[in-house]
Amino acid sequence: MTYLDNNVGNVALPTIQRELGLTISGLEWIVSSYILVFAGLMLAGGRLADVLGARRVFLGGLAVFTLASLAAGLATSGGMLIAARAVQGVGAALLTPTTLSLISQIFPDPAERGRAVGIWSASGALSMALGPTLGGFISENLHWGWIYLINVPIGVVTGGLALWAVRPAFTRVRRSLDLPGLALSALALFALTFALIEGESLGWASAPILAAFCVFAAAVAGFLAVETRAAEPMIAVSLFRSRVFSGGVLTSGIWSFGVFGIYFFSALWLQNVLGFSPTQAGALFVPMALVMGVMAILSQQVSARLGIGRTVALGMALMGSAILLLSRVGGDGDYADVAPWFILYGLGGGLLVPLTSAVLNGMPKERSGVASGVLNVSREVFGLLGITVLGALLTARQNASGLPPLPAFLDGYRFTLVVAAVVVLAAIPVALYSLRPQPDPEEPQAAATPEAVGSSN
Repeated sequence: MTYLDNNVGNVALPTIQRELGLTISGLEWIVSSYILVFAGLMLAGGRLADVLGARRVFLGGLAVFTLASLAAGLATSGGMLIAARAVQGVGAALLTPTTLSLISQIFPDPAERGRAVGIWSASGALSMALGPTLGGFISENLHWGWIYLINVPIGVVTGGLALWAVRPAFTRVRRSLDLPGLALSALALFALTFALIEGESLGWASAPILAAFCVFAAAVAGFLAVETRAAEPMIAVSLFRSRVFSGGVLTSGIWSFGVFGIYFFSALWLQNVLGFSPTQAGALFVPMALVMGVMAILSQQVSARLGIGRTVALGMALMGSAILLLSRVGGDGDYADVAPWFILYGLGGGLLVPLTSAVLNGMPKERSGVASGVLNVSREVFGLLGITVLGALLTARQNASGLPPLPAFLDGYRFTLVVAAVVVLAAIPVALYSLRPQPDPEEPQAAATPEAVGSSN
């Protein structure tokens, strides 16, 4: 549900814009308010899973997300919808890192855990297929509010399954919540995302934006100072000395930069420029996501032959090439011109599943919640960068082109695709370096101390 809500509304944005009378900025806030809160509180969600127990946090987050989905579906104004989406982000921040933490607890064997993460990733890919398809169908045939109302019965059923299938944990991993660390990390992410969202409209040199960047820098500095001195830190800063952990998180973030940006702007491009209906635009994403889901399951076998670093680098190369080829499609393009490059993108995206296993396997089980939280934060923050940075570039290019609206949008869109492709391809050397095999054999006690966390595998 949480990944579905990252993209389910994208295809329906033109319909929501017409019915609620929103501007482009308003549309961006519908998407960004969810991502903003999601990213800002996800580290807290991972930490709470470690402290209070993953099952308890999962059920609480599910309740918040389900009720907020009900409010979003019944919203009658842009402000109500944006507020409900923000509350959805709170629930998602509790849910998403907790799911990976539960997988790590339920499947202690690395081989089983790898297969479980593959299935988890395949379900995420399936949500990427269902999101645009459902969004397009609902916005064309039903009221757009059902995009969010559909989460309500799913949430109720999921809660019942969790109560039945997931055993409660009777031991607490940590004794405290590290409230200063939680507050400073959330403040840093909120300030950064606000500056990125509003920078284009308020002006990058305006007082509010400069102040937001200053708050971000101060909060990051304060967070690092607090974490190095805390008795029970939310994140051991030494974790990022591991090339596997830090390089894997960076590579995962770059992947999200491309995915989020393409999903957001391609939905507008397909409908406003190429003339696709909402249902047709949503259906175009299905083959890509299904291929990504199949490759997510097969990627473990591929990585066993090629190694994790080469597998991930190959995936990023396929994705970057697909984005470049997609940028060559003109305003008269049709399904046959677009679909092959979407499928190629999905093929590459599915090969990134071993990256998740590599990052999680580099952490001890008692820190699995924080590890999954950091991993998902990198995805959401870089995804937000994909929307805001590429959006700013698209707007600047569009305004400077001097062309009519639709040709100007197409020119800006193709330019941003080239930029996105360069960013995605830049992850290839990062993956090859950070995920290369360790020269020394793994030491059984490596995960016993914080300094060694993430240095294995």
